[in-house]
Amino acid sequence: MSNDTKTTGLAEEHTPRMELFKLAPEAYKAAVALEIASKKGLDPVLVELVKIRASQINHCAFCLDMHTKDALAAGESVERIIQLAAWEESRHFYTEKELAAIELTEAVTVLTDGFVPDEVYARAAAHFEEAELAQLITVIAMINVWNRIAVTTRLSPGHYTPGSLKR
Repeated sequence: MSNDTKTTGLAEEHTPRMELFKLAPEAYKAAVALEIASKKGLDPVLVELVKIRASQINHCAFCLDMHTKDALAAGESVERIIQLAAWEESRHFYTEKELAAIELTEAVTVLTDGFVPDEVYARAAAHFEEAELAQLITVIAMINVWNRIAVTTRLSPGHYTPGSLKR
């Protein structure tokens, strides 16, 4: 137990299981390239809302730490970030376009509930041009990839600084 843990009373931070990106550098480079490409042409704040919502669903503390900080750095409000976990009851905090993206994020992230419903896809398609919708679907897929890597390898939250990763 570290001295900081003794004085603050906080639980000890878990140790990451492996440094996957050092062990699989080509996979990491490919994932980063797809990450960069997926965001092109999309509103950065919308991208962060999508990443936060998927990370909430997937219980990815590392990605929640990263994307809430990135959202704040991009000008997002604390209030909208907090309300995102209960967006269905807090719809008035978001635009219709953002709501369509958030709803699509949930449907794509929770595939165990079945296929992405036609009505969810149609709402997203009504707010995004086809190429933009393709980008959004790729962003959603990529955050799910990052969530699964971070959760499986136990990356620890709390150490990220916006702009510190080259993605």
